Amino acid sequence: LADGSIDWGTTESLAFASLLLDGHPVRLSGQDTERGTFSQRHVVFHDERTGKRWIPMQHLNGATAAFEVYNSPLSEVACLGFEYGYSAADPDAFVIWEAQYGDFTNNAQMVVDQFIASGRAKWGQRSRLTLLLPHGYEGSGPEHSSARLERFLMLSADANMRVANCTTSGQYFHLLRSQGLSTDPRPLVVMTPKSLLRSKESASTLADLSEGRFQTVIDDPVANQHREAISTLIFCSGRIYYDLELYPRRREARDLAIARVEQLHPVPVDAIRAVIGSYPNLEHIVWVQEEPENMGAWWHIEHCVRQRGLPGPGWEYAGRPPRASPSEGYAGSHRVEQERIIVDALNRSRAFRSSTAEAPAARS
Repeated sequence: LADGSIDWGTTESLAFASLLLDGHPVRLSGQDTERGTFSQRHVVFHDERTGKRWIPMQHLNGATAAFEVYNSPLSEVACLGFEYGYSAADPDAFVIWEAQYGDFTNNAQMVVDQFIASGRAKWGQRSRLTLLLPHGYEGSGPEHSSARLERFLMLSADANMRVANCTTSGQYFHLLRSQGLSTDPRPLVVMTPKSLLRSKESASTLADLSEGRFQTVIDDPVANQHREAISTLIFCSGRIYYDLELYPRRREARDLAIARVEQLHPVPVDAIRAVIGSYPNLEHIVWVQEEPENMGAWWHIEHCVRQRGLPGPGWEYAGRPPRASPSEGYAGSHRVEQERIIVDALNRSRAFRSSTAEAPAARS
C-alpha cells in the first residue's frame, strides 16, 4: 500500500471487503479458490497445529453481508451449474466461480451455452455470476494457456454478458465493484492473467482505486505528448500489452502508440473511435493478440469494425496463424513465436524498423 504497487490479490480483497461493508454478499468457489491456483489469494488461513480455518473477510467491522468461500470438487460442470442456479435464485448475491485454469471451463461448456449466455433471452433470468478464467500464453502448453476467449465472444450478443481482459490490478478492482453494484446484473467473464498477478508493471496505487474507474479502453499514456507524430496505432488486450510495451527499443518507435481494449463485449465502439480520432496522421491500425487468428478476440473485433465503419485505415492483424491447437507444446517454440508476433507488430513503425536495422546483430 505504501509504495504504490498493490497487486492483483490485494485489490481483489479490497473490492470484496468494500462490497461487504456496503451490504452486498459475496460468494466465491472453485477448485483451488481459497488460496488461488497461483497462491495469489489469501482469504483463508489454516492453523497448522489445530487444522482450524480463519477467514478474516468474515470478521470485518461494520460488514452487513455474508462472505462465503469454498474449494469445490474437480467437477466443473457440477460446480458451475450450481453457482449459476444460486446466482439466478439470488440475483443480488455476487457469485464468483474460478476455474483452476481457464481451459477447464471446457468441461462446463453446456452450462455456458444453455444458461449463462442465453438464460436472460430465453427466460428473463437475471444473474451477476462472474467467471474468473486464468488465461495467457506463457509457454505452459495448450492445456494451460487459453480460456477459449473466442467461444465467449461468439456467444455474446445484445449485451447478454460482459467479457473483460484487464491489464492492471486497479482495473480488476473497479470491474469487480461494478459487477457487484450493478442494478441490472448480467454475467461477467474475466480473462484473469497468470504472470501479471505479482507483476510490478500491472500493480496499482491507492489513488487508482479510490479516484479511478473502470476504463473500457486505455489509450497510450505517453503518446499524448506527440499525437501528430503517430502513424501506427496498435490495439491489444490483456497481458500481451506488456510484451509489446517492454520490448527492447520499443521506446525508439516514437511514431507508434499502443492502446488496450479492456472490455471485449459489449465492444466499446465509441471509446475505440475516440482513440482513433485523436491521432490525425494514422497509416496503420493493427490488432495484436497472442492467440491464433481463428481464436482470441480478432474476428469479434474485426467484425465490429466492418459493421460499425470505424474511421482510419483498414485494420491489420499480428498474431499466430490459424491453428487447431491453442498454443505450442514446447516453451522454446513458444518464446520464438511470441517474439515473432511482437516484432511483426512493432515493425509497422518506420522508426522501429530503422532502429532494428541499425542495431548490432545479436549473438546466436
